[in-house]
Amino acid sequence: MSIDNVNNEKGLFWYPSLNCKWDFDKPFDKSELLDSYIKYFLSRLQSMFIYENLPESIPQKWLEHYLLVNGSCVFVRNGEEVIATTAGVGGELDIYYIPKKVIVSNPYVEEKTRKTYTIGEDCVLIRNDTYSQGLLPLLMRYCIMMVENDLSLSTADIVARAMLTITAASNQDKESVDRWFSRLRRGELSAIGELPAMVGNQDKTVNITPFRDSASILTDLIEYHQYLKASLYNEIGLNANYNMKRESINSNESQLNDDMLTPLIDDMLARRKEGIEELNTMFDLNVSVKFNSAWKENEIETAKALENIDDNNVSDSSDGVSDDLIDDSNEDSDDITPEDSDDVPEGTESDILPEAPENESESLPLIEAIENLTEAIEDHTEVIEGDKPEDSDLKEGEE
Repeated sequence: MSIDNVNNEKGLFWYPSLNCKWDFDKPFDKSELLDSYIKYFLSRLQSMFIYENLPESIPQKWLEHYLLVNGSCVFVRNGEEVIATTAGVGGELDIYYIPKKVIVSNPYVEEKTRKTYTIGEDCVLIRNDTYSQGLLPLLMRYCIMMVENDLSLSTADIVARAMLTITAASNQDKESVDRWFSRLRRGELSAIGELPAMVGNQDKTVNITPFRDSASILTDLIEYHQYLKASLYNEIGLNANYNMKRESINSNESQLNDDMLTPLIDDMLARRKEGIEELNTMFDLNVSVKFNSAWKENEIETAKALENIDDNNVSDSSDGVSDDLIDDSNEDSDDITPEDSDDVPEGTESDILPEAPENESESLPLIEAIENLTEAIEDHTEVIEGDKPEDSDLKEGEE
């Protein structure tokens, strides 16, 4: 199958044959590349939300397709079933200049169903985001830049094959160079030794021009492509850090963009919950919606991080109270004197006097030692007093 037949038979549910022969000489078609990029990203976004108890008449994949691409859709009755379909807003405005009516132009809705509906009365309008933009404009912006970068990357890749160019002024010199290249491809090392080529080379008729290294260009283009993809993933709530520093990054640097991940997807989830709640009320259903896949894991990790922050704040506050109590107790202890306290403080009689022995037999030697020490002190005192002169003798000596 040729590429022309592929283009003619291309459709929504067309599957290419494994034996399809692609034309590599055909230049890239920017429109096809852009269409491919957008569909791949829309397929990834189908895993962002999961609906529970959704009626069989409302397939989740087409409900999400309407929201992501069109920015909004409406729920209406189609006989006894409830369906989701696209609609155009219009009619009278409310106090906030928001249209009150929608116009459904789905040809497969039953004829008895009215084509104009009033929001909140006989239909429910659900939005992808606050301004009903959808994600198609966002995808278009980044995917267009990725398509252009793919073309530049492909061109640089092809040019990188030519490491040098050889030009010859005559057919003989060209044949000599061609024969040298043929031997080189076969793995034979040879030299251009023919006389015409050597003579011609002296006259500069065979010129060799080396190309500069294209590795730096390829590196820059690859980094730019990674930057575009990471920026797009960050916009839709997935952390895909790109490293432009060509070196390792720490955990703090890898978490610098965490704060910008959730605002858009949080708004998308809030608008869906708002519409689903109105759907349940109007059509007596029990539908629910929540994050799914990688977005659900990010939500769980964020909740755990917030719990840890709250626990740390509680522990810090409790530590502060205990420190205050300790400081107050220290201040009160400074005002207490040993006389006011029943307990004997350190450095008093408890440290000087020996501990009382448990039985009387152990206490006898201790008592005798104390008595002997007391007698010795008394004798020493008497000797000192005996050596001192009397007052009368002191007066006579002075006279």
